[in-house]
Amino acid sequence: MKARGPGESALMLLDVVAVLTKAGIAYAVIGAMAAAVHGAIRATTDADALVSSTLGELRAVERALRKARLSTELRKGDEDDPIPALLAVADRHGNRVDLLGGLRGVDPGLYARAIEVPFRGTALRVVGREDFIAMKCFAGGPQDLADARQALQLPGPPLDLDLLRRVTRRFGRAAADVLEDLLAP
Repeated sequence: MKARGPGESALMLLDVVAVLTKAGIAYAVIGAMAAAVHGAIRATTDADALVSSTLGELRAVERALRKARLSTELRKGDEDDPIPALLAVADRHGNRVDLLGGLRGVDPGLYARAIEVPFRGTALRVVGREDFIAMKCFAGGPQDLADARQALQLPGPPLDLDLLRRVTRRFGRAAADVLEDLLAP
């Protein structure tokens, strides 16, 4: 285990990613760690990743994580929940990693577009900027919109606005309208 004390959820994520990789499950880091990559630094006590898996595959990941002496709780969303399943992983130090077993409306190409970011000798797959902004428009909270604004203003390679609009529309009209408001001069 890489995490040796409290406040090391990012290190625990490395152990979780090793299990996902061994199981052949595509993932993309999201949440505050992805926000940091895309220009919005903020404190967090957990790490989050979106995984492309069936409920059965998540159960197998859960068993592997329990063998690694991590505690887990697998929750299944109801019909209206945009997250079909969530596997919450914790260690004895209070570190936490949440694996979202899907997200209603997400473009399946998100995993192929994820970018590799070096972290402690490992390449973590982090959600790409366009998908990150689209997810934030879908979530729609004040912090989400602030994160999206930061990502829109990030210097570097230009955004693929056609891709951004397409992946945001998959989340519905409300998310698409939020994006257009953010893009307006």
